[in-house]
Amino acid sequence: MFVPLHDGVPLRFMRAPYVTYGLVSTCIGLFLLIWLRESEPAQIAVAAGFGLIPSVLFGTAQLPTDLLQAPVWLTLFSNILLHASFAHLGGNMLFLWVFGDNVEDAMGHLRFLLFFFICGLAGSLTHALMNPASDQPLIGASGAISGVIVSYLMLYPRVRIWGLAFNWIPLHITALYALSGWILFQIVSAILDPQGHVGWWAHLGGLGAGAALTPIFIHRGVTLFGRPVRK
Repeated sequence: MFVPLHDGVPLRFMRAPYVTYGLVSTCIGLFLLIWLRESEPAQIAVAAGFGLIPSVLFGTAQLPTDLLQAPVWLTLFSNILLHASFAHLGGNMLFLWVFGDNVEDAMGHLRFLLFFFICGLAGSLTHALMNPASDQPLIGASGAISGVIVSYLMLYPRVRIWGLAFNWIPLHITALYALSGWILFQIVSAILDPQGHVGWWAHLGGLGAGAALTPIFIHRGVTLFGRPVRK
């Protein structure tokens, strides 16, 4: 629906967003390591062993014992760093690259890292709770990045973003319209397609966590919607 390309917001509190760089590098590195080097059956095995499978999480199903797999609790986090395709990876990393640096700047490195994985955890749990019997693995950073997106919207609603609508129409539009439209699309999609191939509920879980945590995690003196935050 909307692909961000550039926002031009300068950093205020740090030299560089090292955590954002690290997360992008880790996701790309894992994708290249697994999805370019391994055969398709091995790729499926990695997704099953390290992705989040709701039925396995809730104990109603089990993976084969000979499959290399993370402890079930760890899949709530390990799934965040894995991606299924170039398009899946590219879309998520582009959103994280454009918006993550300014959210990290507003929070600080460690708090942003914690924020990212809490939003990812919220997305994982929301997906599992809404699809408890599913035996399909959930992978991707979309839940965590959804938290970053709503945080950016709360921090910089009036900033104008360069992006592409429907992947090809150039736009220069305020974050308020672009990201509010993106969020509305996630809500409608979750309602209309609750058990589809896209983890819409993971997106919504990340959005909810991001909205709740942003006022708590940002530095003193950082404003939300143009207004100071009392702490």
